[in-house]
Amino acid sequence: MYFALAIILTIIIASIRQINEYERGVKFQLGKYKLIMRPGWRLVWPVIQSMKKIDMRVKAVDVPDQDAITKDNVSVNVNAVLYYKVQDAKLAVLEVEQYMFAVSQLAQTTMRDVVGEVSLDELLSSRDEISKRIQVIIDKATDPWGLKVVSVDLKHIELPEVMKRTIAKQAEAEREKRAVIIKAEGELVAAKNLAKAADLMANSSGALHLRTLQSINDLSSDQSNTVIFAIPLEVLRALEGLGKKMGR
Repeated sequence: MYFALAIILTIIIASIRQINEYERGVKFQLGKYKLIMRPGWRLVWPVIQSMKKIDMRVKAVDVPDQDAITKDNVSVNVNAVLYYKVQDAKLAVLEVEQYMFAVSQLAQTTMRDVVGEVSLDELLSSRDEISKRIQVIIDKATDPWGLKVVSVDLKHIELPEVMKRTIAKQAEAEREKRAVIIKAEGELVAAKNLAKAADLMANSSGALHLRTLQSINDLSSDQSNTVIFAIPLEVLRALEGLGKKMGR
């Protein structure tokens, strides 16, 4: 009797399985699906029953570099990281053989397809939108597997060297264009201000004289400056006529 009890106790101890809080157990009996086992200690009888643990936490899949051609026939190399988790442990076991490998392969093909649907400018300027599009496609495709794609992020977009130089030249030309426009706008504003100042001086008696005195005062503060006064021609003629009269 003690021998039988020892055997039963040994079988019970050997049948105990621990399922952690972040796991679910898919239990089979005689090869058929039976139930989903919750966290804790659970019994799985040898020979007639088996169990497969499924991790329910979010997982990260590093999508390797993929060579793709954009809509405007530019060859690029892109990679990404995909985050997903198992929502239904039963489907993840029964509907797909290795869901981690399947998700990785699906992400690679989907990324190449989506990149081929957009131009290079869209790929560079709308990275978040394209990542969201990839996520939606993969999430819909993995629904029958019991998976939920949380997010997809494009990490790096590698361009050919020729295209890099072309983009650099384009950016430099754009900066020069903006500089010329800003300079022209500044000169236009300055010309308008000078025109207003000239009109003001012309219409205000003594304004030009005061401005001249102010300029002379500014120049006299520096001893290295030489000030030359321009005398009107009428003044010179008047002095010449006065000299003739005095000579008589």
